Amino acid sequence: MLKKAIISGIIFSSILLVGCNTTEVLESEQEVVVSQKNGENDGIPNLLSELKNEIIVSITEQTELESESISIMVGGSIVKEIIDVSLGFPKDVKVDDTMIQQIVKDSIKNVSETENVAISEENIRIIIEKY
Repeated sequence: MLKKAIISGIIFSSILLVGCNTTEVLESEQEVVVSQKNGENDGIPNLLSELKNEIIVSITEQTELESESISIMVGGSIVKEIIDVSLGFPKDVKVDDTMIQQIVKDSIKNVSETENVAISEENIRIIIEKY
């Protein structure tokens, strides 16, 4: 009986250890979240962080907006080559949505070329809101 319990414990522990080395990709209509375990996919947060910085710099350079007035969230899945960008601007600021969308697409193109990641324009979702 003790022998069976030890063998069951070893098998159970092995299953848990193998399960901890996986990467989960959770999808919903509104967002794509990549969760990391055991340090896998270290490049994804760096890519998204670079992309966020590139977008903010590009918008502030090409418009009269201050970086503090821009609210931005960038997410995505490099595996599925999807990028989601949500931008928020104050209600009293006039923003040309078409120009902002083009700035975001150009920024994504620049960063993806730098990082050697292919992201097609159909897989870019941009949401612009006023707060």
